[in-house]
Amino acid sequence: MLRKRRGTTQGKTGMKRQKLTPGSLAAMRQWLTCAIAVIGLCSLTAVHLLSLCRVAILPDAFKLLKPENGFRSWSGELKWMEEVAPPQLSKMRFYSTKVNQLDFVNDSLEFKQLWKAPSSRDFVQCVEPYSSYSAPRESRGYLIVHTNGGLNQMRAGICDMVAVARLINATLVIPNLDKRSFWQDSSNFADVFDEDHFIKALANDVHIVKKLPKEMKKESKVLKHFISWSSIEYYQEDISRLWDKYKVIHAAKSDSRLANNNLPTEIQKLRCRAFFEALRFAPQIESLGKLLIERMRSNGRYIALHLRYEKDMLAFTGCTYGLSSAEADELEKIRENTSYWRVKNINSQEQRTRGYCPLTPKEVGIFLSALGYPSNTPIYIASGEIYGGNSQMFELKSRFPLLMTKETLASAAELEPFIHHASQLAALDYIVSVASDVFVPSYSGNMARAVAGHRRFLGHRKTISPDRKALVRLFDKIYEGTLIEDKSFFNMVMEIHRRRFGSPRKRKGPISGTKGKERFRSEESFYENPLPDCLCRKGSVTM
Repeated sequence: MLRKRRGTTQGKTGMKRQKLTPGSLAAMRQWLTCAIAVIGLCSLTAVHLLSLCRVAILPDAFKLLKPENGFRSWSGELKWMEEVAPPQLSKMRFYSTKVNQLDFVNDSLEFKQLWKAPSSRDFVQCVEPYSSYSAPRESRGYLIVHTNGGLNQMRAGICDMVAVARLINATLVIPNLDKRSFWQDSSNFADVFDEDHFIKALANDVHIVKKLPKEMKKESKVLKHFISWSSIEYYQEDISRLWDKYKVIHAAKSDSRLANNNLPTEIQKLRCRAFFEALRFAPQIESLGKLLIERMRSNGRYIALHLRYEKDMLAFTGCTYGLSSAEADELEKIRENTSYWRVKNINSQEQRTRGYCPLTPKEVGIFLSALGYPSNTPIYIASGEIYGGNSQMFELKSRFPLLMTKETLASAAELEPFIHHASQLAALDYIVSVASDVFVPSYSGNMARAVAGHRRFLGHRKTISPDRKALVRLFDKIYEGTLIEDKSFFNMVMEIHRRRFGSPRKRKGPISGTKGKERFRSEESFYENPLPDCLCRKGSVTM
């Protein structure tokens, strides 16, 4: 028995030794390595899928607001500073520009968020007049208007004068466009706008004629400078009294002649109908504008960049940062020789520090990279001639090579009818900018405000408003070498602009502490943000 047991033991030992041969150990190691690798891969995949699911779910703070009736219930909800960006943007990955920043696959989740418009929160257009709204009353006389400024300053002024004509029971004569401004544009109203459409669209609001009737040319006239940012009482009482002596009132200027706020809802709706619907561009401009949009769309989704780095704007603002001494001297002479620019001595550095200067092309490039836009993003440059030319545009183009303009998208023959008319060329830029997937202005001028307002009116299309004051501080640190373009920098830029993507919000009122004209000047332009007057929640629209 002992021998048998000993033999059995030896047999088992022999079997164990056979399993522990070098070949068996190697096979076992390979098997264990593969098993560990598979387990690790499955874990990583699960974590990635779970993170994607979490990103897709909006936190409670960002869920769509429920439709409500009227405006009282959301008065505290849509304060002017509460402009919320899509929350997914704050969770995006960031890459250094040194590694071809953010050139990832276009259909990725992060890439889609770059183009996603903010929620409209159920706001829709509500510009139709109430049932009690009456046809224009019998005219007491004629209102002649001389507009002033560039294209969009004139557009806002024309629409204000439509409302004024209604308030004082006047027949509006098709306005004269400014031919004496910096651009020296000889365009007439019908060269820039669809005159017949303008008259027809406003027929139920105001009497409009193309020319002052011959018999009225001998009648008594008065030239009047309407007070800026005036209420309806000013026009219905002070200005209307002029009909007792005169048959023709001539408005010397048109810009900012009506207050932004505290006007009757019907007047505000009329201003919107005039600005967003009646004041359509001339057919030849609309046609080429649509063609430019199609050509931009052939490259995919695009950004329209209103790069306000032109000679007139830099001269007006006194901003000379990044320019040569010769260029700075040229701008100073322009400012001194322009009589209607009242401020002559301007501290350029102070202007820039306070955020009053347009971003330079280089700074715009840094900004767009920090937001996450890849270098292959098509960008339409909406502007006139950039001051400094290629030397200023070099750094922007090195980051974003797909820069396009109306001059590169259209042939010389297509542009020839518009080439010497600044207002008509600006109208082309306006059309392409309103239709863009994303609009970015480098300065908050008349064009930027008008386009931003139009995009809000059309459903709150994504508009990114750079915080120039905050950005300049970051840019200066980059230039000094104390800050680099890395994840930390990108996160700072994203956090600064988290609520500056064009979400619905109430129009800003005056800055606290301001008085007189400065109080009205500090208010947000009516045409920049027509909410609440011309945008209402679904279900709250009443006629």
